[in-house]
Amino acid sequence: MQPPQTNLAPPKDDPFTVEQLKQFDGSDPSKPIYVAIKGTVFDVTRKADTYGKGKSYNLFAGKDASRALGMSSLKEEDAVSDYSTLSEADTKTLNDWFDFFAKRYNIVGKVVDLPPQGSHAPSSSDAAPASASAL
Repeated sequence: MQPPQTNLAPPKDDPFTVEQLKQFDGSDPSKPIYVAIKGTVFDVTRKADTYGKGKSYNLFAGKDASRALGMSSLKEEDAVSDYSTLSEADTKTLNDWFDFFAKRYNIVGKVVDLPPQGSHAPSSSDAAPASASAL
């Protein structure tokens, strides 16, 4: 696991729409790579080897995939912002990931138009136990 960064910039509060965030998914090498967690946008560009196009965690790039992070899931259908139905344990996992990112990546803004919590239609994977894979 990478250590916390000591040279992070002060957090920014720049507004991003869901559509704008999609532009930062790692598919354009001239643009930074952003991952949003619980509406907070992190610049993960320095880990393009992990979050870039075709890389293991690119699923999280260019969107708020809070639910998938909480579930430790790499399934596309779980990569949504609504985490309202997470179990207590998965909510703790999500909060741990948020803290991990906040100590390692610059905060560049907030997603201003996420759907309200509770608007995610549960999928069949909602009842399945969370994957043990580490993110």
